[in-house]
Amino acid sequence: MVNHQTISQSTAPLSADDHAALRENLHEQRLFRQEQLRLLAGPVTSRTEDRLQQQAASQIEVHIKLAASARMVLADVEAALARMDDGTYGRCHLCRHPIERERLVIVPQARYCARCQQVKEAIP
Repeated sequence: MVNHQTISQSTAPLSADDHAALRENLHEQRLFRQEQLRLLAGPVTSRTEDRLQQQAASQIEVHIKLAASARMVLADVEAALARMDDGTYGRCHLCRHPIERERLVIVPQARYCARCQQVKEAIP
């Protein structure tokens, strides 16, 4: 994962080193989510079917929600990598201002600056 010391903490635009560190983090997240989905969607064997029948419905629901969450995060990571490739990475999708470096360190796949994210979440 990204070493937080690797990415400078100034308010200047993201440097090439910042982009490289964030890209590496996104690639690691992609691999993790792909492996997670592979394991969650593994082949169903008769032993697996027996075990699933014995599990409580809530455990099966958790498994399904984990897979859905992993797919959603993977899609966000893929979209962030595409934005890096097309040169739009690090810009808010709503206000078009740069996304704060600290936010990108924490959530490298962020599409919105903190202010716009709050506004977006406040809308029902």
